[in-house]
Amino acid sequence: MTAKIYLKKGREASILRFHPWVFSGAVANVVGNPSEGDLVGVYSSTGEILAMGHWQVGSIVVRILSFAGDPSSAVFWTDALRAAYELRVGVGLVNSRKTNCYRLVHGEGDGLPGLIIDYYDGVIVMQAHSAGMFRAKKQICEALQSLYGKKLKAVYDKSSGTAPFKAGLELIDGYLYKAPDFTDEPVIVSENGHKFKIDWREGQKTGFFLDQRDNRALVESYSKGRRVLNLFSYTGGFSVYALAGGALRADSVDSSSKAISIASENLELNGFSSDRHEEYCSDVKDFLATVEPGKYDLIIVDPPAFAKHRGAVSQALRAYQRLNAAAIEAVAHGGLVFSFSCSQVVDRQAFLEAVFSASAQTGRRVRILDRLNQPADHAVNIYHPEGEYLKGLLLYVE
Repeated sequence: MTAKIYLKKGREASILRFHPWVFSGAVANVVGNPSEGDLVGVYSSTGEILAMGHWQVGSIVVRILSFAGDPSSAVFWTDALRAAYELRVGVGLVNSRKTNCYRLVHGEGDGLPGLIIDYYDGVIVMQAHSAGMFRAKKQICEALQSLYGKKLKAVYDKSSGTAPFKAGLELIDGYLYKAPDFTDEPVIVSENGHKFKIDWREGQKTGFFLDQRDNRALVESYSKGRRVLNLFSYTGGFSVYALAGGALRADSVDSSSKAISIASENLELNGFSSDRHEEYCSDVKDFLATVEPGKYDLIIVDPPAFAKHRGAVSQALRAYQRLNAAAIEAVAHGGLVFSFSCSQVVDRQAFLEAVFSASAQTGRRVRILDRLNQPADHAVNIYHPEGEYLKGLLLYVE
């Protein structure tokens, strides 16, 4: 029997506005004894069914899958993934001549809270961020096979670092599906015509930061004749684009030796000689302290999430301020700084204020040329504004 979650009187308003989360403080009564990841029904105080979703332990107790209909059937997953696929077709990412990697499912943005699916030229990497999605992985894999057919080479589950350990799940990463001729080797994908090696097993997240695709292209358009510094470079995505755009040189800095090694491979894959780039395995703060002011004309500041929960926001904003102040101080007169935050709990205004404070600290004249976002395959559900996590600024510094 599906457990029933009854809301307190008046607390159904957000559900009626299609927000996909039910918070613990909104719950009046639970009929049944749901385990984490179970499918449950959400009811108003008067007994009207409002939605169905996955039960979980924590401040968010239900992640809603459907406001109408039963999400327990196989056809639910087929329909949901088809809808996500068609969105990517509509924005020109499927069957593109220059790009064969994209995000297929972006959690709440595609009506599938707790699920991330990235596509790398036939190899799919999925991450479950909830027990419910982890328990549904077999159905999800079957729906992916139906969706892609012979184009699908493999489905790799990489949920050990994202699904909740407290749910008692057997969190071991591995393949859910492999085509008969599939070889377990990193693939080389194309993004806007540039080549990148993807290691989904050992790399961060699903192997590549697909959310910066449009911003990398923007860096390319501004790089001609400039000396570029790529901070928190990971596998060198911004550096490849900068050199493709005519940068005089592009230096990459990351604290991970493995990421730096792959960055070097990616630059070679794209035909860039070593005299135009150099990789530094270093702490970014320490590296910036050694940079001669004016050495670089364009600096990219793309750190990992400094705040993963609201209690860490204040500390994160101080970190953003210090980091951006150092970059603004270092860039040449008339230089550009691309600054980003991928911390979901740091909103756009707070990030802007942190960069404002950093600019004021340096005493330099700074202007905003552009406000940057996540791309179309990381779509934001209009009823779930929390899904807008990537924010950035393009600064002109005198």
